[in-house]
Amino acid sequence: MAEHIAAFLTGLPAEIITALLASIPLTELRGSIPFATFVLDISWQKVLLWSIMGNLLPVPLILLLLSPAERLLSKWQFMNKFFEWLFKRTRKRGKIVERYKAVGLALFVAIPLPVTGAWTGSVAAYIFGIRFWRAIVALIIGVTIAGIVVTMACQGLVGFWDLSQKFTKG
Repeated sequence: MAEHIAAFLTGLPAEIITALLASIPLTELRGSIPFATFVLDISWQKVLLWSIMGNLLPVPLILLLLSPAERLLSKWQFMNKFFEWLFKRTRKRGKIVERYKAVGLALFVAIPLPVTGAWTGSVAAYIFGIRFWRAIVALIIGVTIAGIVVTMACQGLVGFWDLSQKFTKG
């Protein structure tokens, strides 16, 4: 999926593609970092920076607009069911956020697993009533930690690949 999106964005600088991939809920930085590292071939420092910035880009909008969007859109049965599903799923996965609030939110987002990114973290902050600025700080910390972990894993794979190439060529 990320490759199709990136193909659509051909012509944009690699850093912008990285940030855009990181801002999408399906890829976030868990997809943008490996893609930028192995396909776009940009430095790990740029990959990390642009992925963090891109992943954080939608956070303030989600935190500010989720409540009014829910009130407005829940009037339609389809959207009401969507919000019920989204909030139920987030509550189920966000027990650590419910218990430890902002610290739990940072930890929840820091774990680079599917459905623990900035998008779900923003929804969890809304559901569990974490204030805007506390949520922002927690999400910045969590996204940064997740970005470092994913970048380190990718760099380990790059190093392993480079080492294996030396042995197979020799």
